[in-house]
Amino acid sequence: MRQDVKTVLEIYGQPKVWQDCLDMLENFDLTSLVQGKDPRQTEWVFVGCGTSYYLAQAAAASFTTLLSVKTRAVPASEILLFPSLVFPDDTSNYFPVLISRSGHTSEVLHVAEYLQGRSMEFLAVTCDGRELERLSPRTLKLPVIEESTVMTSSFTSMLMALQYLAASIAGDDAFLFALRTLPEHTERLLKIYGPRIEQFAKQDFEDFAFLGQGPLYAIASETALKVMESSSSYAQYFHTLEFRHGPKSVVDGKAMVGGLISESGYESEISVLVEMKELGGTIFAVANSASETLRETADLLIELSLPVPELARIIVYVLWGQLLGSYRGLEKGLDPDNPKNLNRVVTI
Repeated sequence: MRQDVKTVLEIYGQPKVWQDCLDMLENFDLTSLVQGKDPRQTEWVFVGCGTSYYLAQAAAASFTTLLSVKTRAVPASEILLFPSLVFPDDTSNYFPVLISRSGHTSEVLHVAEYLQGRSMEFLAVTCDGRELERLSPRTLKLPVIEESTVMTSSFTSMLMALQYLAASIAGDDAFLFALRTLPEHTERLLKIYGPRIEQFAKQDFEDFAFLGQGPLYAIASETALKVMESSSSYAQYFHTLEFRHGPKSVVDGKAMVGGLISESGYESEISVLVEMKELGGTIFAVANSASETLRETADLLIELSLPVPELARIIVYVLWGQLLGSYRGLEKGLDPDNPKNLNRVVTI
């Protein structure tokens, strides 16, 4: 582990951060956040920008799965530019969830002002708080202190907190227990696979493509963004089976294809990685349990072996892309703590 790179240290420090957040959530009045806005009666719309938008997608998938309700995720800019597409009917039918690590993201704050102007209540989810926290009495502020530019522990912690909220509403004690076990399991996995990713990142790839289905599509999207941000590399993301429909044309000896493999679509998703391997691509795979076929196909395999429900694992899937982006950036002589053209907060 590179002790001189804040981003790397914060990635490795996530199990401790998760535990702090879980401790807070167990003593937090979650009922006050949802009073009068039960997602089984009101459509929740998750809103964010950049990494927080992918977080919104994963949160929406989590609420839909755990509560069997209709939810959506939209970028903040869609509400600002095309509000009628987001809220096509009576605004009382919707409960927006605004996500911002800093609580200072301009587009999210503009959305908050738009909602206030229409007397729409919303839930704020943040780490730093700032203006966003002051704009809503319904605020979930997490004890996450993150100094790096790119979002790592803030992404996983806010997603975990929203999953915790969904499971609490659903009364799913087994899922809540599963979330509480993640810090210890993840600490072990980081020790095993962190050094392997550091070595893997020394390879010079021209293209990165990350694939995922279901809730893992949002995680694949965030994984690609982390590689782009931290290493100034060209990275794309696709639904796994969609990669066959045109995008596979980029696959050659200089391409890395990363598969985030679900249990629900295991065999179909593995078949895509096998095909990309045959086309000359280097295969990076994350799965909870690997078949012999996947072991033979993957050039780097992260096998989680987590004894928790599939949905509870998704925050663990993203860690390896965070590390890959940081280590690839270091290999290229870049500073992941200060990525090119990026600031910690986007303001306009």
